[in-house]
This record gives sequence, C-alpha cells and structure tokens, in this order.
Amino acid sequence: MTSPPAQQPRPRPHVLLVAAPFQSHVNPLLRLGRRLAAKGLLVTFTTALRAGIRLAPGDADGNGGRLRVEVLRGGGIWTPDDPRFRVAGDMARHVQAAGPAALEELVRGQAEAGRPVTCVVANAFVPWALRVAGDLGLPRAMLWIQSCALLSVYYHHVHALAAFPDADAPGGSVAVALPGIPDLEYDDLKPLLIYVSGHDLWRQMLFEDLGRDREAMPPWVFVNTFEELEHPAIEGLREHFPVIPIGPLIDPDDKADGESSSPAAAADGCAAWLDARPPRSVVFVAFGSLVNNDSDEVSEIAAGLAATGRPFLWVVREDNRALLSADALAAACGRDRRGKVVPWCAQGRVLAHPAVGCFVTHCGWNSTAEALAVGVPVVASPRWSDQRINARFLVDVHGVGARAPTPLTRDALRERVEEVMGGPEAEAMARRAASWREKARAAVRGGGSSDQGVQAFVDQIRRAGGWH
Repeated sequence: MTSPPAQQPRPRPHVLLVAAPFQSHVNPLLRLGRRLAAKGLLVTFTTALRAGIRLAPGDADGNGGRLRVEVLRGGGIWTPDDPRFRVAGDMARHVQAAGPAALEELVRGQAEAGRPVTCVVANAFVPWALRVAGDLGLPRAMLWIQSCALLSVYYHHVHALAAFPDADAPGGSVAVALPGIPDLEYDDLKPLLIYVSGHDLWRQMLFEDLGRDREAMPPWVFVNTFEELEHPAIEGLREHFPVIPIGPLIDPDDKADGESSSPAAAADGCAAWLDARPPRSVVFVAFGSLVNNDSDEVSEIAAGLAATGRPFLWVVREDNRALLSADALAAACGRDRRGKVVPWCAQGRVLAHPAVGCFVTHCGWNSTAEALAVGVPVVASPRWSDQRINARFLVDVHGVGARAPTPLTRDALRERVEEVMGGPEAEAMARRAASWREKARAAVRGGGSSDQGVQAFVDQIRRAGGWH
C-alpha cells in the first residue's frame, strides 16, 4: 500500500522591503524590517545598491537570518560604483525606469526559491514598487520616513484641501492652518517640494504616492513617529486615510545608557573615545548623508567648536573632508586634543552615549527622531525639505533646543551650544528631552503605541499567509 505524499510545510509569511538608494531612506526601512523579523516574519530588504550605502554588519547579501538582503539586479540596473549614481536626479530617473523589471525578477526568484512574497513595503518616492506589487496581486504598504506633520502638509497640498501661498508671496504674509499642526509660515514651507524649482521628478513621485483616492491608497501607511509625539497631526490625517505610527525607528541596541553588545557600536572608533568623557560634556556635530557644507561654513564650525572649549565629536564625510584644513582642525581640537573628527559614525549609538550633551544637527527627520528617542537637546541648523518644520517643533513646540542660523557662524554656534549646555534653560531642556526619551522608549516597547501598530500588521500578514 502506497503512503500518501508528505504535505509540504507552508512557506513562512514573507515581507519584501523596497527602499530608494539613499542612506536616510535605507536606515528606517531596515529598522522596520528588523522589528518585523523579530516578530517571526521572513523579511527581505532590497534597493539599487550604490557606493556609499552602508548596511549593518548583520545585514549581508542573502544571509541566513530572517532579515535578508537581496540587491536589485537585472533590468539594466547600474553597478554600485557607477559614477552616474552620484547625481540624485539621474539616479532617481534610472531606478524609476530600470527598477520595475528588476523587482519583478526578484519576486519571481523568491517564489522559485520557496520564499514567495506575501507583501511589499516600499518607502515613499519609489511609487513604481507599489505599482509592481499591485500588478503582481501582492498586498502593499508604504513607509513614510518623515514626520506625520509633513505628510499632512503634502497630502493637503496634493489634494487641494488647504490654501497654500503662491510661490512669489511676500515672506511671512500668509500662514497655513492644517488640522493638528501649529500654523506654518511661508518660511517654514518654502524649502518643500511645493515650492522648490527644478524638482519636477520628485514632485511627480510625491503626487503618485499621495494623489490616489482614499480607496486606492495602500491599506497600511506607516509613519516613523509615535502617538505621543504627534497625536494631533495623526488624528487630523486619519480623517483622510489610516496612518499607522510605528516609530521612532531606532535600532534596539541604541540604548539610553550607552551600552551595546553590537560590534558596530565600536566599529567606528567612537565608543572608547566617548567612554573617556564626562557625562553630558560632548558636543556632537553631524549633518547627515546629503548636506554639503561649503568651505566657509566648515571653517566657521571649526572656529565655533574651538570657542566653546568643550570636547566635540564631528562627522565630516569623506566627500567634504578636503574642506577642513589641518590648521583649522588643529585649532579646533586645541593642545589637549579635545575634539575628534570622523568620516562616519553609528549616529544612533553615539547619541545614546551618556557623554553626549548636545547635538548640532540639520534636523533631518531621522536625526530628529533619534535625538528625541535618546533624550539629547539640539542646536538646530536646518537646510531644506522638512528640516525647518522639524526645527520649529524641536525648538518652539517641544522645547528641547535652540535655533541657529544657516549657514552656521562661529559666534552663533558658540552661543547656541552654551545656551543648550550651560545656559539658564539648559537643565529644563535636558529634562524635557529626557521625558521624550521615556515616551519614545515606551512607544516601541511590547504593547506600546507603536508596537501595537507593528503587531497588528504582523497578525494580518500571518493570517493572509495561513499562519495563525
């Protein structure tokens, strides 16, 4: 008598993450992926990898863990070292053209390998990935990597739900009122895609991401924020479509006590240097992966740090390193070598170190969320995009920092650092920052407001895949 064939085990629910090839887009999506993997899902991350994109040591191509990395290939995707990747617009147009075929090939390959994709989660600004998922009949979700306030601004603009000033309106003449958001002045808005000229490609992708009717929006729109931080803005936007706060998206080992078991915590050489500094004594300066300070501003920052007399850790990327002269560096560090300049660091882990007392930042949303999550006061020097709005919230709404001019000058930097670290309001700023740290940690802890959003998504994906 012949035995019936053994039943094959049901494939594990498999989420495919698709990011635009910018470090500030890669980081939060990877962090979301690690959370999903920790809850038992198989997770694969993909992007059109280009030189300069850093992945954590554990996120290796095709590794055996639940969080895997599969680089987009085929479809004519450029190799990572292709110099054409260095121009953001060229890169975006290329990935938009070549990405769909490469993504379809990747999805087919996963199915052939016994790992059929259950759901696709894409960053904003890669709308082609959601189109491909829809064409393949796969459930879709979008991760908005900036604040809910900015998402609300763009959504109201795209759907003409609020009156925005004309591009040539006199500065300060018109304020925009949106649900759950303090009135925004024209100066807060003018760095945005609403007004910035020469960004038609990015504006087109924004309209494709957010211009859908409510019924056509992805059923899950994740936002890298948390209820306690942006409750009014979240509730105001939920009138139009479901918003799921899942932030702050920080790595689990970016601990508030500065301890980490991760090898990456020491890989940048900063951990031991910070360990030797007193608590809340170090000025940490970093402007993200895209901001380019000119030579004059680099010199002013060096002189301003020298004038504080405080130890500092300054990230000067390799592509900007030539702007910092040896004389300026020597003057900033002083005879006691109180400063350290590095080309890169694990920013979340540095911010979490107890020696850091102040963060001089461009106020990108990743940096903003990381500073709030570890309770570090800021000196805000915003540049473009959402950064002025983020600075407005950090300084005027949350009261955890001081505003500095852009570009930075030596006197302004010295004065604002002293205001944040030693001025009459410094202790109050530190207390408010510490309070946000506790609220952020509670949100991502098991059962917290953000964890509930992640868990609800996992439960739906497991049910869709036949896992209970």
